[in-house]
Amino acid sequence: MTDATRRALIVRGGWDGHEPVQTTESFIPFLEANGFEVRVEESPAVYTDAEYMDTVDLLVQVNTMNSIEKDEMEGLDRAVRNGMGMAGWHGGIADSYRNTADYLHMIGGQFAHHANKAPKDQLAGEQSDNYIPYTVHITELGKVHPITQGIADFDLVTEQYWVLSDELNDVLATTTQAVRPWDAWHRPVTAPAIWTRLWGDGRIFVSAPGHKLEVVDDPNVRTIIERGLLWAARGSGQPAPSAAEVAE
Repeated sequence: MTDATRRALIVRGGWDGHEPVQTTESFIPFLEANGFEVRVEESPAVYTDAEYMDTVDLLVQVNTMNSIEKDEMEGLDRAVRNGMGMAGWHGGIADSYRNTADYLHMIGGQFAHHANKAPKDQLAGEQSDNYIPYTVHITELGKVHPITQGIADFDLVTEQYWVLSDELNDVLATTTQAVRPWDAWHRPVTAPAIWTRLWGDGRIFVSAPGHKLEVVDDPNVRTIIERGLLWAARGSGQPAPSAAEVAE
């Protein structure tokens, strides 16, 4: 373990089905080994502490289907704009505060759907009803980006997030939702699976895969998240290429 020279804040909570405690605890040794002093909070209330937030180099948020107060959101937005990195996975970052438009604008992607593996009348009412096999496809940008460089397309069996997003995101990987006979949509839909976003002076990293510890522990997912944490942190010095730059 190296001496702590930077500060990481973990804010976790919300729906227990995403295992916010187990998944975040699994990354604390990695953060500490990379020079972070780690603080854990169970509420976004800490975002209102401007003096403390100014000292945070990396926020790891895993807080699904929760709510955030106006002053908490203002504090979070201010910290990211001022250079704090923000990172997270699955619903802990892409489905955190559904009713706060400013949050959705900052993160750049909102969970909208995960497909059932069979028609609804054939489901058992378990989380596994939504576990389907799918491929995470690395984009051309992803092939050269520090977070996903050297990682090939890979397969998962877990929730496949249909994410609503915009073109400010730098998409490192995508996934395509197929059409089955019982689905309401009429053609395959491709959505971001891994993306980054620059917000003011801050960097944001999001991994849609990460439903539970067993998914976070997939070697490809863990490598991507670990790299994403380091890339997003204030002062990482790592390049932040965009799709437009890669296309030139």
